Parts: sequence; C-alpha cells; structure tokens
Amino acid sequence: MNEQNRENPLGYEKISKLLRGFAIPSVIAMLVSSLYNIVDQIFIGQGVGYLGNAATNVAYPLTTICLAIALLIGIGSASRFSLYLGGGKKDKAAKVVGNGICMMFFFGILYTVLVEVFLIPMLTAFGATAEVMPYAVSYTRITAVGMPLLIVTNAMSNLARADGSPKYSMTCMLVGAVINTILDPIFIFVFHMGVAGAAIATVIGQFFSFLLALSYIRRFQNIRLERSHFRMSLEECTATASLGMSNSLNQVAITLVQIVLNNSLTYYGAQSKYGMEIPLAACGIVMKTNAILLAVIIGISQGCQPIIGFNYGAGQYSRVRQTYRLAIQWDLVISVIGFCMFQFFPRQILSLFGSGDELYYEFAIRFMRIFLFMVLVNGVQLISSNFFAAIGKPIKGLLLSMTRQVIFLIPLILILPLFLGIEGIVFAGPAADLAAFIVTTAFISGEMSHMKALEKAGA
Repeated sequence: MNEQNRENPLGYEKISKLLRGFAIPSVIAMLVSSLYNIVDQIFIGQGVGYLGNAATNVAYPLTTICLAIALLIGIGSASRFSLYLGGGKKDKAAKVVGNGICMMFFFGILYTVLVEVFLIPMLTAFGATAEVMPYAVSYTRITAVGMPLLIVTNAMSNLARADGSPKYSMTCMLVGAVINTILDPIFIFVFHMGVAGAAIATVIGQFFSFLLALSYIRRFQNIRLERSHFRMSLEECTATASLGMSNSLNQVAITLVQIVLNNSLTYYGAQSKYGMEIPLAACGIVMKTNAILLAVIIGISQGCQPIIGFNYGAGQYSRVRQTYRLAIQWDLVISVIGFCMFQFFPRQILSLFGSGDELYYEFAIRFMRIFLFMVLVNGVQLISSNFFAAIGKPIKGLLLSMTRQVIFLIPLILILPLFLGIEGIVFAGPAADLAAFIVTTAFISGEMSHMKALEKAGA
C-alpha cells in the first residue's frame, strides 16, 4: 500500500463502512433534492388542482435539463478529482475543482437566460395545453431564476462528497428543502399565490442551499485552492464533461422521454375516454413518485463514486469490485420496497397529490402499476453507468445511460401506441427496463473480467 493510500481512508477502510458513510448522506441529499418537486406537486395539487399538477409536469423537463448540467460538471469534476487523489496528484485535483466552479457559474447563468427568452416555445414543445399554459408560465418564470443556484449547489455537493465530506453535502441540500417545505403552504394557502407561491418558495430554499454550498470552497480537506486554479480552459472542460457525460445524458434522456411521453399522452389521451389532461396530470405524479425511488438509487451510486474512483486510480481493483457488488445489493433491497409500494398502494400514493374523479384514478393506478413494473432492475443500469464514469471510461457509461431512455423507451413509446393506443404507452416502460437490464449485465460482466485480468497481471 503506497503512502497516498495510508493517508486517505478510501484506500484502506472497510468497504461497508465507507459506503455507509458516503452513500447514506448522498441518499438523503438526493431525496431532499427530489422533494423540491414532490412538495410543490403535493401542495399545488391540494391548493390549485390537477391543472396545477399538469403545469409542474410540463415544466419538469426544464428542471431535469438543469440537473443534467449540474451532473455534467459535478460528477465529471468529482470523478477526475477522485482519480487524481488516488494517484497522489493534488495540484491537478485542485485545478479540476477551480475549473469546475467556473463552469458552474457560466453555464448556470447562460441556461437561465435561454429559458427566460424561449420559455413559451419550450413549454409548448413539452406538451402544455391551452388550459395548462398560464399555470406553467407563472411557475417557470420564477423557478428559472433559481436554476444557477441549483446547478452550483448540486455540483458542489458532488465535490464535497469526493473530498470526504458527505454529511456537508447532505446538509447543503437539506437546508433548502426544509425552507421550501415551510414556505410552500404559507405562500399557497395563506397568501393565496398559487403556483407562483410554490415557485417563490423553491427559489428561496435554493438560495440558502447555494450559500452553504459556496462556503465549501474554503473548506476542502485534501487540496488548497488558490486564485490561479479558478480558470476555465477548453482542455479541462472537455475532460470534465467526458466523465460527467453519462450521468448528464441520462438526465437529458429523461427530459426527452418526458417530452415524447407528454405529447403522446395528450395525443392518444384525446382519442380515449380519459381526454388530454388526465393522462398528463397522472403521468407527472407517477414519474415524480418514481423519482423518489431513483433518488435513493442515484444516492447510492454517487456514494460509490469517490470509493471506486480513488481505488481504481490506486490500482486496488478488488476493492472496486467489492464496492460495486455491495451497492447492487443495497439497490435490490430498495427496489423491492419500491415495487411493493407501487403495486399494492398506488391509490394511497396518488391521493397525496390531490383528489380526482374515478376516471382519473382508473388511469393513474393502472399507469403506476404497469409502467413501473420493472423497477426491480432499474437501479442496476443507473449504478453501472455511473460506475464506468468513476473508473474513467465515459464511453461505456454513456452507452449504458442511453440504453433505457433513448435506445429502448422512446422508440417503444412511439411504436406501441400505433397498435395499442394509449395502452401502448403504459406497457413501453417495463419493456424498456428489461431490455436495458440485459445490456447492462453484459457490459458489467466484461468489465469485471477485465479488472480481474489487470489484478493478475500486476500480482
């Protein structure tokens, strides 16, 4: 064991202890992040109605694009940071962080400007109907202001975790969510501000999370940042983007799926007894409920990243494999719980987001049960795509991140309804999940065999 591994617990501490220490705060942080949208959905559903829920569903792709930018920078920077630390190259690790922080601010501000300028065409493309559009515009004009704050907070939280401060990363997210949860009912029910009130509460919460995340710049444990490190260079940006690409494009793919799904649901819903608005509102709730389960799995995946990246950089391949296996075991436990909730308690879950008539519940319950039927295997693809990014193999991670959403789900959403109507959209979900799982298994088996060969060659 080299000197660098003696200094850093990532190189010698028991894997189960490390994963608990990194993954649990990461899971909490991801859950808190997803709660921003869930809390808005619940209070809007109770205070505004299903048109308000449909509006947040239409606006949701803008948030997923924002998170895609945060992951591109945050995961990419954190992966490079961990690999350099594992190799004992602290100065290069510091340059990665400085460049990453500059990227956060630049792309955050640019994204907000683009959203504000092109908001109406974007919402139209995302499936907003004439009835939903006023609510969607009111909500998004305000939440767009908080997009740079969200990008900096999420990206810095990944760097703090890679630096060995998972609890600080969690706290950054927790503060904003608590503030948002307190202010939401006040603005919606006391001041009667509707969807605009929910949006204002969200931005205020994001602002306080942002302040906390920004203060970590002076708290890094493994590096010392200097003014010279805060420079953007094309070479650094490209290297960071390459390792964050698989996670980022997974979010972009979710956005594409949401756009295709929203437009398909309104088109085929109009041809069914459910109409246009019921499928749109129901889909938004189901997808955001599933986002809670995905947040836990992504949290486990992000908790693995520093451990996997450091040990792969240090050539300790057995510890890399052990970390991956333990993460998959945790994922399966969580997925079983999610499966049981979606299959046995769908009406109770849906009722949290406001009331609806019997026709609404008929579609929403069926959509939840069938579309999310294969959640048992979803996490394997998510953890595996992040695994390849953590070991510096972005192309494989990118391919895996595309399998479920782009390669399988979008074509199935477009093709199956031609034969089955709106039912085809419902069954596209489990079919895509199963296909993605099979491809992921093949990729991971090959990589594990390769690491065993490297281990033997170095013995």
